[in-house]
Amino acid sequence: MGYVIGIDLGTSAVKALLVDREGKVVGESTRSYPLFHERTGWSEQRPEDWVDATCEALRELADAAGASSIEGISFSGQMHGLVLLDGAGKPVRNAILWNDTRTTAQCREIEGALGDKLLGLTRNPALEGFTLPKILWVKQHEPEAFAAAESFLLPKDYVRFRLTGKRHMDYSDAAGTLMLEVAEKRWSDEVLEAFGLPASFCPPLVESHAQTGTLLPEAAERSGLSVSTKVFAGGADNACGAIGSGILTEGLTLCSIGTSGVILSYEDDKSKDFAGKVHFFNHGKEDSFYAMGVTLAAGYSLSWFKKTFAPGESYDELLAEVGELPPGAGGLLFTPYLVGERTPHADSTIRASFVGIDGSHERKHFARAVMEGITFSLNESVDLFRGAGKKVERIVSIGGGAQNPVWLQMQADIFGATVVSLENEQGPGLGAAMLAALGCGWYDSLEACASEFVKYASEYTPNQEASAAYEGLFRAYQQVYASTRGINEALAPYRVQ
Repeated sequence: MGYVIGIDLGTSAVKALLVDREGKVVGESTRSYPLFHERTGWSEQRPEDWVDATCEALRELADAAGASSIEGISFSGQMHGLVLLDGAGKPVRNAILWNDTRTTAQCREIEGALGDKLLGLTRNPALEGFTLPKILWVKQHEPEAFAAAESFLLPKDYVRFRLTGKRHMDYSDAAGTLMLEVAEKRWSDEVLEAFGLPASFCPPLVESHAQTGTLLPEAAERSGLSVSTKVFAGGADNACGAIGSGILTEGLTLCSIGTSGVILSYEDDKSKDFAGKVHFFNHGKEDSFYAMGVTLAAGYSLSWFKKTFAPGESYDELLAEVGELPPGAGGLLFTPYLVGERTPHADSTIRASFVGIDGSHERKHFARAVMEGITFSLNESVDLFRGAGKKVERIVSIGGGAQNPVWLQMQADIFGATVVSLENEQGPGLGAAMLAALGCGWYDSLEACASEFVKYASEYTPNQEASAAYEGLFRAYQQVYASTRGINEALAPYRVQ
């Protein structure tokens, strides 16, 4: 029996899946690592922590399955994170992560230098989460570290580099750097020249299913795998999440609720223009793309609420009474702007609000309002897609929102679409394993692999009465941002630094 391993390098932990030829997950291993917030808006990690955790997770699976039975490994990774390397391939500082918001000034600098050319080249606006603003921040605020840097990688690419000794980046992850010409699949000379970055600063580009080497002897010893194990490029976490959910043809949309939340729709037309209102990235499927809207604090909003108001309870206990309440949580709205927002409001200053609190509200109303607010935020992306002429009729839901039947029905009612959960939901890790399976020659296409690996489970259709109520509530929700923006700007100087 042969196996592949899909490695999902997340924000809080790495998760490795051992998958057989029928797409069955026969083993998994998870290792966590710390996250550092030295100042408000800063988010960093140590790249070596990723390597140590990944090797430990791989060794657990290799010991269970036998190294010789594992044919290949591939990766899914948190997007945008900046790892600056010196000439010897060592990080010059901690990695700056996707959810770091210190780079507002650098975003304005990029806009000033490139103007309308930016969207034409990269298909995405300058936002704090992207990689180029982070590079410019280091260049301006840590000139010694920048002077020592000769190249950069993204998080999963650094781990793969440490395993193989070779530097590469796949198109789906490169699309989130703000330096890739997405439609043409090449580093943008114009962007690099505008900021004095040499072409050698960027790694070679490859397809997500491309083999990028085999394991170095030291890496094989640490991970317990064979030196002959094939290593494939992998993809960005959202691209791999789409692959692992079967989002490989027109007409399918993905809703993923993790720390952040994503609404993602498959695209095969590279000329499709959303005018920068949603992201437009390369897919992990060759010569394909996806449009994507992001809620920065989706699952994080619910975990914050639990940690703050129900630290000793399980999520099941916290949400036990939510299903008893009708849409609207008794006239209570929540906007999930705990760390700013991405879609449709690219705003690092805005913060969350509960609106409409009165003396009749109990904790269950607040819990339901948090769930509805997260879903309303995701629905802003659905609304944008529909406004651009896309049909959104069937949505595959994964992540935290797919673990609760009440939330799945809520999604169907708010989105006004059929929502489907997965029988074997493993998200980006399964997508990474599928890329390894394709690279190993188990299948001749990702679609063929998905027909075996991806299994659908429960289906939720909109309740007409609830959908009608949510339509009005959604329009009220959309008013909160404009109504609180000025207030949050005034409060910004008083936040904990």
